[in-house]
Amino acid sequence: MPGPGNVGERVRNLRLTRRLSQAQLAGHDLSDSYISLIESGKRTPTPTVLRMLAERLGCTPEYLAEGVEPEQRAHLEVRERHAHLALLAGDPRGAASVFEDVIKRSDDPDLTARAREGQAHALERLGRVEDAIALFEELREQAERDPGRTSWLPPVIALARCYHAVGDLGQAIALGERTLARLDELGLARGHERIEVGRMLLLAYVDRSDFGRAHALGRRLLAAEEAGRSGDGDTLSVCYQQASVRALDQNAIGDSLYFADQALAARGEGTRPRALARLDLAAAKALLRGVPAFSAETPVQEDMPLGASPSAAEEALRLLQGAEDLEGAEVTERTVETARALVILGQPAQAISRLEEFLETGMALAAPTEDGVSGLGPPPGTDLVARTHKVAQARLVLARARVAQHDPQAALVVLRAAATQLGELPANRGTARLLHELGELFQIAGDTNAATTAYRQALEAVGLRAARPHTAPCDVGV
Repeated sequence: MPGPGNVGERVRNLRLTRRLSQAQLAGHDLSDSYISLIESGKRTPTPTVLRMLAERLGCTPEYLAEGVEPEQRAHLEVRERHAHLALLAGDPRGAASVFEDVIKRSDDPDLTARAREGQAHALERLGRVEDAIALFEELREQAERDPGRTSWLPPVIALARCYHAVGDLGQAIALGERTLARLDELGLARGHERIEVGRMLLLAYVDRSDFGRAHALGRRLLAAEEAGRSGDGDTLSVCYQQASVRALDQNAIGDSLYFADQALAARGEGTRPRALARLDLAAAKALLRGVPAFSAETPVQEDMPLGASPSAAEEALRLLQGAEDLEGAEVTERTVETARALVILGQPAQAISRLEEFLETGMALAAPTEDGVSGLGPPPGTDLVARTHKVAQARLVLARARVAQHDPQAALVVLRAAATQLGELPANRGTARLLHELGELFQIAGDTNAATTAYRQALEAVGLRAARPHTAPCDVGV
């Protein structure tokens, strides 16, 4: 733990512990009145005086100055790195616990900032997105106050992703567009940052039904991806280095240092495969929700019919087949979206086979993990909520496949199971989208009452209420 108080308090506490008077601590080099001024906080000792006092008090100058011994700080730095490794290994709960401990014990601003960023990412992984947003906002404010120390890009990219996750499309799009503009300003057309913010912005445009911007952005992202696949790590490293030089020319030291670090990390490695796979997944989801094929140069028309075209579905299927480096819940998304593409392409039997295998043996039957870390895990049921959302989504696609097979009764059985699950989900934009699709499918399968209920629930999930029937107090005639 850091030593209590300030320099003066630590000097006084150690002096009393060693049973020394102020005159004894002062010795022949200092005066006891000077020691009194230091202990009262009215004087700040110079480095030379700190070394003299530390020697007489049996501690290190670092402890007197900062309250932490070098060995303690090194231990905390190691723990912070291990927490990042735990996060990468898929243990956000364990990582969150260690990050929190490091934050409590550290008095090093840089170490604390790194631990807070790690804590924010861990909370995001645990489904505590609102808590993660609060931390990322603090990190963004800190970076904007001190641009010579840190880059605001990482927290802003994370914030855009988190705001999209909670359904705040306005904030997500504003932050995403601001980030892309900054990357363009620095001439960085490739790299993990562009892929991450680009895929989020692509999905946010689709959620806002802005298919024109989604189409234009998707074309640019996929073209850059092809360049990334054909290039090597040294080429990407040079791109980062050039961005670092441009940032330095603008006196944006934090950005310059960040891109210099990225240049070193990219040397010989190239773009991370998982980043490219996540972009492919996002592009496929956009195509399956009405964005025209990215290979088509024709701009999107306002009166275009909604729904994916066969050409878009074929392109989505190719992207999904290449997205082999996904992990966790994104593997499930790939399964569901692949089935959706197969239905559009007139292959419902293959889609049904994939989805039934998932529903029988996949994540649907896995028990939620227990959280043994008090105060650090997700709210009760968070794991189950995420799982229920994915399973309901899979059932909707399965029902769509049954409808494509001209079997509305089988579709209704699946839809009723999905309706029960959707009734257990919290009200938000993601739930509303699924409820709207449920209503559409109920209507196609012939159950208009269930369709009306689903549409009403979709409105309520985003805070709207349908008008209640009103009986006139008297006969108003015609």
